[in-house]
Amino acid sequence: MASDLPVLTNDDMPDAETIARLTERAQFIRLETIRLIDIAKTGHYSSVFSAAEIFSVLYYDVMTLRHGEPHWDERDRFTIGKGHAAVGLFPIYADLGYFPKQWLDDYTKLGSPLGDHPDMRKVPGVDFSSGSIGHALSNAVGILLAQRWTGRKYSVFCMMGDGEMQEGQVWEAAIFAAHNRMAQLIAIVDRNGFQLDGRVDDVMGVEPLDEKWRSFGWEVHTVDGHDVAAVTQLLRRLRRDETRARPAVVIAKTVKGKGVSYMETEPGWHLGWLDKADADAAIAEITAGTI
Repeated sequence: MASDLPVLTNDDMPDAETIARLTERAQFIRLETIRLIDIAKTGHYSSVFSAAEIFSVLYYDVMTLRHGEPHWDERDRFTIGKGHAAVGLFPIYADLGYFPKQWLDDYTKLGSPLGDHPDMRKVPGVDFSSGSIGHALSNAVGILLAQRWTGRKYSVFCMMGDGEMQEGQVWEAAIFAAHNRMAQLIAIVDRNGFQLDGRVDDVMGVEPLDEKWRSFGWEVHTVDGHDVAAVTQLLRRLRRDETRARPAVVIAKTVKGKGVSYMETEPGWHLGWLDKADADAAIAEITAGTI
């Protein structure tokens, strides 16, 4: 709903250079995901690929962060329910100077802090250890409660998968956040249409998502999750809005496996491993910049 947003300013509009930079970072995320999963010999390509543009916009543009300071007290926080997509976040954290890039070369190996899911006790930059879906929004709410006690001011972003909308705990947290007017909370639903067991609408339908969130007292927005300019503009406006009196949710329409044609909307790629021929084909598509 455009009427919920503050007036659009020039600062909200990403210029061509910014769009190109964020698009390149999304490609970087996809390419590094392929490289790391090749080390592990199994992983969640398509779950990362549906979220790559959103990861790029958040970490390289919208969120307030400091390079090389993963524990800076005033940083924005990020929780993710679909923790199996952490393989796409680890290259970002290394790129931001949160840990040595050499760590990536040992992804999932015995003794490595980088596992298939994010562990906040071991990995600088991780604000929430996740794996079992449904807990990310509750954790984001807890972070904001702590913020009120400490007097600090930062935003909390929470990404969830659309299959995660089947979890009752999500809606309990949604009620709590709205009741407590947690305006610094911005949730993002990666609406790629698939979960581990198949199509979300076949497993257990969650629509109409926008009406559900609105009925729980949230401000609701939808966006093409692969349109870098649109995602950047929307998240910039939500991040800077100091007049909002309630939490906001962005329903990002995405494509599972986006960027690699043979993966797109194919549920079998939720978990897998690419042989050399498939990996070379995927890398060629991504580097061609046709996304």
